[in-house]
This record gives sequence, structure tokens and C-alpha cells, in this order.
Amino acid sequence: MSFLPATPEEVKRLGWDAVDVVLVTGDAYVDHPSFAMALLGRVLEAEGLRVAILAQPRWDSAADFKKFGRPRLFFGVSAGNMDSMINKYTHNRKVRSSDDFTPAGRAGLRPDRATIIYSQRCREAYPDAPLVIGGIEATMRRFAHYDYWSDKVRRSVLLDSKADLLVYGMGERQAREIAARLKAGEKIGTLRDIRGTAYPLGARETAELNVPGALELPSAGEAAGDRVKFSLATRLIYENSNPFNAAVLVQKSEGKAVVQNPPALPLTTPEMDAVYGLPYTKRAHPSYKEPIPALEMIKDSIVIHRGCFGGCAFCSLTLHQGRFIQSRSPESVEKEAAELLKTPRHPGNISDLGAPSANMYEMRGKDMEVCKACKKLSCVHPVICPNLNTDHKPLLALMRRVRALKGLKRAFVASGIRMDLALKCGEYISEIARFHTGGQLKVAPEHISPEVLSVMKKPSVEVFKEFAAKFLSESRKAGKEQYLVLYFISAHPGSTLEDMAELAVFLRERNIRPQQINDFLPAPMELATSIYFTGLDPFTLEPVYVPKKETERRMQRALLQYYKPENRPLILKALREINRPDLAQKLK
Repeated sequence: MSFLPATPEEVKRLGWDAVDVVLVTGDAYVDHPSFAMALLGRVLEAEGLRVAILAQPRWDSAADFKKFGRPRLFFGVSAGNMDSMINKYTHNRKVRSSDDFTPAGRAGLRPDRATIIYSQRCREAYPDAPLVIGGIEATMRRFAHYDYWSDKVRRSVLLDSKADLLVYGMGERQAREIAARLKAGEKIGTLRDIRGTAYPLGARETAELNVPGALELPSAGEAAGDRVKFSLATRLIYENSNPFNAAVLVQKSEGKAVVQNPPALPLTTPEMDAVYGLPYTKRAHPSYKEPIPALEMIKDSIVIHRGCFGGCAFCSLTLHQGRFIQSRSPESVEKEAAELLKTPRHPGNISDLGAPSANMYEMRGKDMEVCKACKKLSCVHPVICPNLNTDHKPLLALMRRVRALKGLKRAFVASGIRMDLALKCGEYISEIARFHTGGQLKVAPEHISPEVLSVMKKPSVEVFKEFAAKFLSESRKAGKEQYLVLYFISAHPGSTLEDMAELAVFLRERNIRPQQINDFLPAPMELATSIYFTGLDPFTLEPVYVPKKETERRMQRALLQYYKPENRPLILKALREINRPDLAQKLK
């Protein structure tokens, strides 16, 4: 197996006179399906196209963007596996010291708002080359969105980048169709009917706006100036995220407009198998002399499905991977696991047999016609939908099949387990405890307050208590001393100091000491971000408390880590503010 070419010399060695597609990415080139550009590159290669990867180019000039010459079909631009602003800045807007998608974790090798900057350099290099943007940054910034780092509403990245087309979601179907139609001689400006894409309208077309059957969102200007209009836009975007019933959406902005086609249809199991069965080397490009932290974390993991129907308010999965679960076949997963174990000097462990949620494999509606008509954001909140098949038997069969492989020591499940679903299957909890946990299992209760959990769209703390009791009981039955590693979010919309003090007492009484805290960071276009910006629930327009002041955010974090001596002054200050000095002794 060989890498896709990442240098002009490699293109020359292949004997190519030109490249069909140049994929530009803010990440280092790692030929692994968890890295989007590698996956899309292999998908396009399988269509017989000549694809080159331009990884982490210099952006102070167009020189690097000319390396491969003008692509015959298009430039495909992505900021990388993360939004470039989240990748670079913390919740308090300070520059991060490292970048896991870069050799040795070095920071500073991608620009702020990388999709826009890379697009500008592509235009400078070859003004007439078709330009397509995609990836998580483009997906979550495809309409006017609140940008935490500038503290304002920014218009669609499609307009700011001046790209011809925006691909949102995972992108395999869209990339193939775009390439095929351009290769057949169509012009990029005519590709206006592809699912999972958005295209721009100029001033004249916007003035004469006529998109049959489309829903018009509040304009970018209206969303920026009116929190009710912003909330309405959020609601319409989310209510039209089901690919089987979504409408075309249009949003005007400063005399122009963005038109979004309905989402791409979910991949079938054979299509998933084909994508994950492509000839990835699973290694970093040999030009890198230092390890890439993100690869080290996932190199021994296997994705068994994609998508999530949880609909958590602080997560982008609904708008990027979609709510319909797309599962690989057991044969495909088993083959990848067997090949992984044959890797020279492999230790024999699979670090994660998982997905966005570890235990949604093969889950779908009992009556899919009901699902296709549904506009709800979550299949499990506020209660598990009676139409949802929560059977864990296919997942249990898959786990047992992998466990039987020759040379396997352990196949861990490190992805987050959806506890409310797991409680539907005691056998699953038993096998996770007995075979798939290496002493610690990560779960995310996030909070204990019913009001906060409702805003988050997470299950009640009673679900966590019941799951914890069953997991620890099954661990003891297996003769193992195992623990739960718990994740909580501080300063999430809806969370008051009183709520955090109650959570701190809950943790102290159980001697739970959270080591890793998720400080709420308002990521573009997420539901919780809409609430953060507007102070309104976008579906009911009821007010929601939002902790915005940095002093309160620091106090909420301190309460979560009540056991740290350095947090004591902030904790005492918080307790005074809520008139609960009586809790000081309980939090010692």
C-alpha cells in the first residue's frame, strides 16, 4: 500500500502529468479513515481519480497552493478534523499550547479560520479552478452563526471564503458526485441539486429569489440583531436535519444568499464497508519525523458505526454525521481487526471498538417510515422513543466475534457509552465489565440538576446512578476492581452557581474527584451555543440562564474540582454569593 501523493516529487514518480483533485487540509497527512482528507482522498482514488494531499500549507502566500499545478477538477478545502478556532483557542480565548493533529503536537501550523484563508490562497493560485469547501468547520458555519471568539454573528463561511460549493456532513457521496459531474464536463456553477451541499447566490439571483419549495431563514443581519430571529433560524436548521423530510433552506446575507440542499442520505452497510475497506496505510506520511498525537490516540481503534441519535445540545453530531446510525458489517469490522493484529510488533490490544456513542450499533426505528417523517432532534430525550429498537444483540455478537480473533489480548471500549440505552441490556453491561474495560470506564453524566440536564438534553442522574451500580456490581462478579471515569461540564447554559454547588456536594459525598473538566465552549451552530448567545430556548423561546462572566465560569469550575486546595478561595466566594456558607464544611 502506498500513500496518496503529498509532494510534487511523489506526483512525478507516479508519472502523472496533472492532478484531478487537490485536497487541502489543516491537519498533517495521516492515511487513516479517522482523518477526513485521507478518507475522501481514498474514496476519490477508488473512482479512478488522481488525488494529491496538500497538508498544512504555508498560508502567507499562494506558493504552496501552486505545488501540484491547477487541479483538473477542483480544490477541496478543509480546516481539518476540528474547527480551526476550537483547535487553537481555549474556552477563555487563550492560545492552546499544542495541536494534536500536527507532528510533535506543535501549535501554530494552521491559520485562524483556516477554511477562509486556504480558500483565498487557492483563488490567488488559480482563480478559475473550482473551489469546494467542507469538513466540520464548513459544516457548522454554513449559515450565519454565533462566533465565540469575535463575540458576534458571522455570515456563512461559504460567502466569506468565496467558494463555489460547500459540502456539509461526512461528504463521501457529495465528493463522488461533484467529481463525476465536473469530469463529465458540467460547470461548477450548475451543480445545484446535490444533497449535502450548499451553494451561493449572487446579488441578481438573490434579488429575484426563486427556489421552489424552499424555507427562508431569517437573514444573517436579522439573526445578528434579533435574538428571537436567531433562535428561529436555529430551530429551522435543526428541524430540517432529517434527510428524509428536510426542506431546501435559504438565508440571505448582505444582498447575497446561501441555499442549502437537504442532507445526504445515510450510507448503507455495503457502502460503509466499502469506505472503511479502502487501502489505508494507517500511518502518517513518511515525510514526518515526529509522531502525530492524534494518530497515536486512534491508531489501534476501529470505528464500527457513525451517526448519533442522542441530540445532546452541546454536540455537533446531529448536523455533521447525522442522527441515523450507519453501521459496518461484522465481517468488515472483523477483517479490519484481524489486519490490525497482524501489524508488525502490534501489542495485541484494540484501544477502542467504538463510535460516536459506543452502543448504538445497528439501532434504528422499528418502523422506518415513522423515522423518515420525524422532526424530533433526539430519539432518547426526554424519553426513549417507543419506535426505537434498542436491541444490543447485534453489538454483543460483533464484540464476541472480535474477541475470538487469534492474537487478540483485549478489545477495549473507550467510546462514550449511552447509559440509558445500556440499561436496556444487562448482558451488555456485564460483558463490558468482564471483557472490554481496562480498570476504568469513561461515562458522561455531565450534571445532576434536572433543569440543567433538560437544557443539555441528557438523561437524569438516576440513570447514571443505576448504571454505575450495575457496572460496579458486574465488575465485582468478574473479580475485578474497576472504576468509572466521569465527565462533567461546567458553565453550561442553564447551570447556576447553586446548581454547581449541589453537584459539588454530590461528588464530595461519593468521593468522586473529576480530573478532566469540560468547560463549556460555544461551538458554532450547536443548540447550546444558540442558547448561550440568545439566552433563549430556540424551540420554546423561554429564557434560559447563561453563565457568561468569566468570574462565574471560574467559580463553577472550582466547585467541580472542590478537592483542590488552590480552588478553596473561589469556592468560598461562590458559596457567599449564593448565600450557602453552610456548604463550606461539606466541601472540605
